[in-house]
Amino acid sequence: MNATFSDAGPVTGCEPITCTRALGDVPLTNRPLADLQREQWVKAGFEISVTDTSRDLFVRNDVWLSSAILADLRQIGGPAVLRDASGVALAWIGNPAQAAKTLAPDKESFQIRHSWDLLAIHEQVMATIQDGRIEGDISPAATIEGTLVLGKGSRLLPGVYVEGTVIIGAHCKIGPNCYIRGATSIGEGCHIGQAVEIKNSIIMERTSIGHLSYCGDSIIGSHVNFGAGTITANFRHDGKTHRSMAGGQLLDTGRRKFGTIMGDHVHTGIHTSLYPGRKLWPNTSTLPGAIVKTDLHG
Repeated sequence: MNATFSDAGPVTGCEPITCTRALGDVPLTNRPLADLQREQWVKAGFEISVTDTSRDLFVRNDVWLSSAILADLRQIGGPAVLRDASGVALAWIGNPAQAAKTLAPDKESFQIRHSWDLLAIHEQVMATIQDGRIEGDISPAATIEGTLVLGKGSRLLPGVYVEGTVIIGAHCKIGPNCYIRGATSIGEGCHIGQAVEIKNSIIMERTSIGHLSYCGDSIIGSHVNFGAGTITANFRHDGKTHRSMAGGQLLDTGRRKFGTIMGDHVHTGIHTSLYPGRKLWPNTSTLPGAIVKTDLHG
């Protein structure tokens, strides 16, 4: 059986990351989201469709499906629909209005409505990576405790400590004295400077995170520059889940740890402090010593 995307239109809730790229082009684990979605289909036994037929599996392009749900759909084979709690059809075989079988998504399957949903997918995929691959150079004074994928031309300088599952693209310079914690992916051509800590984050290509900075549970766009001492807060004092603005509403993200979402070409001044769940639109910037309490729109 074949599988194909059904175009759901723009996903404005994933801005500012989708201000400059389509949702399917967002890099998770340094690969486009659409490629990861198709890989899930293939693992479940579907073939990638180039033409639409009534027997195809149709999946909204703003939906992430777990292996278990895809296996259920593959086994059913006949007319079926997967609907979320609000009744939205997320995936279907045949005409969803005439489906004889209706399924509900499991906790790992959901519609991608907001930028923090991308972090959840990233965490799922990173957890499946078992094998490392080293194509760059690692200093004898660096420490690797976990699974590392290191691209060609990349260098880990003395004092770098890698813990958990970490992916680093080609031609990156990491260190010295950095702490890179899983599940983190760093895109091609990035520079992570002296005494920087990164944890559970997506760092896109050509981004520089300067010395003495912290980036946790965040998505950082391409060509971003962190001024020295930039800190992303990611934990509330009361331990409750974070809330973030989207579509003019303050929404519960469901995450106890949530940092910042930055679009492309953002520049922060030295000693910038960012409240949890704040978003910075492409081409915005902060002054030295800034405290970012609200989203910064371009």
